[in-house]
Amino acid sequence: MSRRIAVIVVLALAVLAAPLGADAQQQGKVARIGVLMTPTASSYATRAEAFRQGLRDLGYVEGKNIAFEYRWAEDRYERLPVLAAELARLNVDIIVTHTTAATRAAQHATTTIPIVMASSGDAVAAGLVASLARPGGNTTGSSFFTPELNAKRLELLKEAIPLIRRVATVMLRGDQLISNLNFEQMELAGRSLKVEVRPAWVRGVDELDSTFTTLVKARTDALVIQDLAPLNAQAERIGNLAEKHRLPIAAGLDFVQAGALLSYGANIDDLWRRAATFVDKILKGAKPADLPVEQPTKFELVVNLKTAKALGLTVQRSVLIRADRVIQ
Repeated sequence: MSRRIAVIVVLALAVLAAPLGADAQQQGKVARIGVLMTPTASSYATRAEAFRQGLRDLGYVEGKNIAFEYRWAEDRYERLPVLAAELARLNVDIIVTHTTAATRAAQHATTTIPIVMASSGDAVAAGLVASLARPGGNTTGSSFFTPELNAKRLELLKEAIPLIRRVATVMLRGDQLISNLNFEQMELAGRSLKVEVRPAWVRGVDELDSTFTTLVKARTDALVIQDLAPLNAQAERIGNLAEKHRLPIAAGLDFVQAGALLSYGANIDDLWRRAATFVDKILKGAKPADLPVEQPTKFELVVNLKTAKALGLTVQRSVLIRADRVIQ
């Protein structure tokens, strides 16, 4: 009888030990996350930190159960395919991307490694996913509708300063698809607003100075800045150029403190924190194809009266009363 009890005890201990061992092995695994960024490390450090904080909030500790492989294109779109291929060869567990171009590069590099879009333009229109509800393939994440956002910025700009007639928008050769989608929506909105919308193509941010000079010579009244990573990273520089050439600009929230007359958009840092949730779900076994692509639901309008005063402009009260914030 005692021998039988001993055998039962041994078997019971073995059964209990098996899952404990499996858990220990799982806990001991360090997930490697590839992060493919379009801009420079210094310009988007806050986004990278927002992502890490999101993971820390979910219980991940860098070096203990998660590690990062960062690749920065430094505003050179042509580098994205090479960097994406590097991450694919490393066989990271997940690739997190920033911008439509980076996501497309990652998709070309791998069809098996899960891809999480931390922030992207219109993911459906760009062909990154089949639909928001059922993305399919190996890609999911967040998508904010840049074309509609820029059309809304144009609308707010016209309402704020009714005398505006000619508005330009900077177009990046490296992100031509999204730039064109943005322009089409803005041009459509411009017709109803009786505003002429002009494209201002640049190959890189080093052409910004000459572009502003050209815009002024063409008697441009205002400028709408698209949500493109290299432009957002140059917010302060663009703000200084706009002040120098006395051009009011409407842009995303990255330009709030950079002298934009109007800033309207979603908080991109929040999208990066949200990307951590997608990563967590995938590491726990979820498939990207089964995770619906999310869209931001909160958009903020900021009016900079300090800039308006410097440019000698009066912002209409109808816009001021709708602003979430007013900078005096």
